[in-house]
Amino acid sequence: MNPKRRRSMSENRKSPMNRQKRRTGRRHPLATVALLALGLVFTGGAYAAFSTGTAQAESSANSQQTIDEGKKLFQANCATCHGLEAQGTKEGPSLIGVGAAAVDFQVGTGRMPMQMQGPQAQQKPVQFTDEQVKQLAYYVASLGPGPDIPADHLTNGGGDAANGAELFRINCAMCHNVAGAGGALTEGKFAPPLTDVSGVHIYEAMVTGPQNMPVFNDMNISPEDKRDIITYLKYVQDNRSPGGFELGSIGPVAEGLFIWIFGLGSLVAITVWITAKSN
Repeated sequence: MNPKRRRSMSENRKSPMNRQKRRTGRRHPLATVALLALGLVFTGGAYAAFSTGTAQAESSANSQQTIDEGKKLFQANCATCHGLEAQGTKEGPSLIGVGAAAVDFQVGTGRMPMQMQGPQAQQKPVQFTDEQVKQLAYYVASLGPGPDIPADHLTNGGGDAANGAELFRINCAMCHNVAGAGGALTEGKFAPPLTDVSGVHIYEAMVTGPQNMPVFNDMNISPEDKRDIITYLKYVQDNRSPGGFELGSIGPVAEGLFIWIFGLGSLVAITVWITAKSN
């Protein structure tokens, strides 16, 4: 081969243009990584869709099973007063449309099943487990739309206690007392104390209006304001009577009566003792 031709071919191979041409015919170094990432994305998406569908199917099955178990409990323990289909009877009102919150409150606080007929249901030890209470609640909820059991973030007491105290004084203190100690109403009825009630049951009472209590829907008191009221009541529960004896938490009347009877009584007793000793 001609030495000049050999030298020309060698120079052509070494020229930048030829190297650029060879590069354009190769895959980019990141192409493999991009293909792997794309494959992982598609695989993860397919798995997530399959898992979501499976979880929804399991949740639906569990919900139906919960409702079925609740129906059995209802027919065995509640149908005597409320009817086999919760349609109501002369002994008890219809429960269609009261929602899960009403059942969770009434059964979860022991007010239902009622121990005896009276002006209002008396609180007593709960007769069902937490799971059974939820089963009853979801069965009644399946009969008609109504208030649901509140979410945890609305009942854990993480709101504004000062705003809750103001709202409680305006809307609740006339029956429950400003300290939540409860009070008497007419015809043998009463507002129960709130000193040991859970946040869930306080919220449920506000949205369902049990006994003589009015219903405070979200248009009257927003969910955030309900959370503030619960926060205030939890503060009262955790800081009981910082000034000393509670005296029923009735207020200045009880405190003044205590001072009048025991304070003046003590002064009279001391005076009599001093007089008797001097004689």
